[in-house]
Amino acid sequence: MAALSLLLLTLSLLSLSMPSRSTTHWQDVQALKQLKRTIASATIPSSSCISSWDFSVDPCDSLFSDKFTCGLRCDAAPNSTLRVTELALDPAGYSAPLSSIPFSSLPFLQALDLSANNFSGPIPPSLSLLPLLRRLSLSRNSLSGPLPPSLSSLPLLEEIYLDNNLLTASFPPLKLPSLKRLEFQSNQLTGSFPDLTLLQNLNFVDASDNSLSGSLPPSLPPSLIELVARNNQFEGDIPAIAAASLQVLDLSHNRLSGSVPASLFTHPNLEQLTLSFNQLESVEIPGDSGLSSPLISVDLSNNRIRGVLPGFMGLMPRLSALSLENNELTGPIPVEYAVKVLGSGLGQFERLLLGGNYLFGAIPGGFLDLKAGSLTVRLGDNCLYRCPLRFFFCAGGVQKSFQQCRALGPFVP
Repeated sequence: MAALSLLLLTLSLLSLSMPSRSTTHWQDVQALKQLKRTIASATIPSSSCISSWDFSVDPCDSLFSDKFTCGLRCDAAPNSTLRVTELALDPAGYSAPLSSIPFSSLPFLQALDLSANNFSGPIPPSLSLLPLLRRLSLSRNSLSGPLPPSLSSLPLLEEIYLDNNLLTASFPPLKLPSLKRLEFQSNQLTGSFPDLTLLQNLNFVDASDNSLSGSLPPSLPPSLIELVARNNQFEGDIPAIAAASLQVLDLSHNRLSGSVPASLFTHPNLEQLTLSFNQLESVEIPGDSGLSSPLISVDLSNNRIRGVLPGFMGLMPRLSALSLENNELTGPIPVEYAVKVLGSGLGQFERLLLGGNYLFGAIPGGFLDLKAGSLTVRLGDNCLYRCPLRFFFCAGGVQKSFQQCRALGPFVP
């Protein structure tokens, strides 16, 4: 009997000395329950994260079990309870108004990912009540209405993904000191390009496939590495790009006019320049003839560029892909281009597209030594003398007729 009493006393003392098991904060549990109730039951597949959520057990204590297979991450709070710090739903097609989700009851969220579902309605201002949020992904949903200015009250936010929704109106001013990535392509946003000057840590912006208009901003954050704004309605001249870190610039499918500024060919870090499908009329020649340019790819196709082929591009040391197709360029193919197609390594043209212009004269001898499959060259639909289809670089299209060639101007022989 004494031995039994001693055993019971020992077990009792051990239970007192062991830390109590952490549990999910009641506020987070209620928020998760409301989230599940809010989503239309017909849009919850049996194999989905939400379907597995079973609140007969504690959520954070049961992560990756058969009760909570996925969708959550939890971390310990100072009061020893567990708080939900990440909500990342699977792309199962969940449908619900976004404003019905109680974001304010999940104040410890650091990452929110509801992408590739069917959440609808406006982006609620309650998202601004998540002071620890670092990543917000609402891509590929059915969200509509304007962007709430209250998003600027998230000081730690580093990434915003709002692409492929139905968002409208103009972009509000953003004051997000930590923001590094901003994606809002494929919406219905209007107005001018957003002011990014206060986003001093911004690296990447994609504003493509909207209805943004007006002129391009004269200044960009110096930290910006990639700017993609194709398929909008921007007009006017291309400003000098002062963002020293910029490596990729894509402004294709707009209404830009005037010249391609020489500063783009002397930019210290720019490697990819895409300005196709605009209304550009000329190319400025850089003072150093492009010898210091780090550009690897240049696409100026489908514009209104006139004059002779810019020979300096054949001197750019790293340029390997050049497209000047479907412009109004004339004159012979510069010897610099012929040298570059026969080069080797980083200094060789791997892709040279010159079709759809008014180039004339004989094909440089270097081209005749090229073998099919060695690189991509297109010279069709020009005014070149003897470019038979048996040459792979002529097979992209027959040459223009004499009448078509003379129609551009008397300088075409």
